[in-house]
Amino acid sequence: MKATIWHNPNCGTSRKTLAILEETPGVDVTVIEYLKTPPSRDQLKALYAKAGITPREGMRLMGTPAEELGLTDPAVSDDAILDAMMDHPILIQRPLVQTDKGVALCRPQDKVRDLL
Repeated sequence: MKATIWHNPNCGTSRKTLAILEETPGVDVTVIEYLKTPPSRDQLKALYAKAGITPREGMRLMGTPAEELGLTDPAVSDDAILDAMMDHPILIQRPLVQTDKGVALCRPQDKVRDLL
């Protein structure tokens, strides 16, 4: 099985999720450090759709400029949030994992097991 993780090595949850993937027999893992190589806007939008979440639900708040950018206002559109994520990839909550079984925002890390 192939798995892709959009990963931040400084994040404990992301590291734990990656460890689960690497420790699972038969899983071929592709690691993308999204702060260095962010997904395109269209790719991120598609990942969220496959995960069944909105860009707002996929937005990281802690340790990001979300509040100062006004993104916590409920009136801000998903398109505006996606645009901000392109300018500030730190706004993308991690880790996102994709396998043949689907896509999930793996918080907590054990959610990745549903994709294996």
